[in-house]
Amino acid sequence: MNRTTACATTTGVALPERPDTSAPAARGALPAPVVQDLRERAGDSPRALLFGPRDLVVVTGLPGSGKSTLMRRAVRGARVDSQDTRDLWERRMPRFLPYAVYRPLVRLAHYAGLHGALRTGGGVVVHDCGTQAWVRRWLAREARRRGSRLHLLLLDVPPQQALAGQRERGRGVSRYAFLRHRAASGRLLRAVERGEVPAGCGSVVLVDRDAANALRHIGFTG
Repeated sequence: MNRTTACATTTGVALPERPDTSAPAARGALPAPVVQDLRERAGDSPRALLFGPRDLVVVTGLPGSGKSTLMRRAVRGARVDSQDTRDLWERRMPRFLPYAVYRPLVRLAHYAGLHGALRTGGGVVVHDCGTQAWVRRWLAREARRRGSRLHLLLLDVPPQQALAGQRERGRGVSRYAFLRHRAASGRLLRAVERGEVPAGCGSVVLVDRDAANALRHIGFTG
C-alpha cells in the first residue's frame, strides 16, 4: 500500500491512501482528490509532510515565494530544483554572458535531470514555477504508470512578498515574466480554492509563508 500522510507535532493531517492497484476491483477507481488548507493556522502548522514511497510532489508558487528555500531546508529524499541547475550553470559561464543566452540549455539540463530522477522509481520532489502545466501533466502520467500519486504543494504568497523575496536573494524575473507567473498562479489558486484539483493530482496542500516556514521535513515513507 502506497501511503500518503502529513504529520504534525501537535495535530495530524491525513491525506487519502491510494488503493491497492493489484486488486481487480480497484483498477480504474481512484480516491477523490483532496485539498488540505494549512494557511492561517496561527502557529499550529504541521512540521512534516510524508508521502508514499513512489509518490511525486510538485512545489509551486510565485517566483520569490520561497520554493527553493523550502525544498533545500525540508526535503528528505530526491529533489529536482531548476534553481539548482541554473546556479550550477552560472558558476560555469563567463560573468559577462547574460543568462538569457544559455537559458534554453539550463532548461534542457533541468528536464534531463528530472527524467533521470524519475527513472529511479522512487519519490521525488520537483520545483515548478507554476506556468509549466505540461510538466504537471508529464508527472501525472508518470505517477499513473508507476502506480503512485501526484501531489501539489502550493505556496500562497502575496505578490508583494514574492517581489521582496526576489530582492532579498538579489535575483528576479522581468515584469512581463512575473505578470505571467502571477496570472498562472492566480488561476491555479482560485481553481483549488473552488475544489478543482488539477487533472492527475491526488491532493493539493495549500501553505502560506508561515506554514512553509514551519515545515521541517518533506519526505517519503518506506
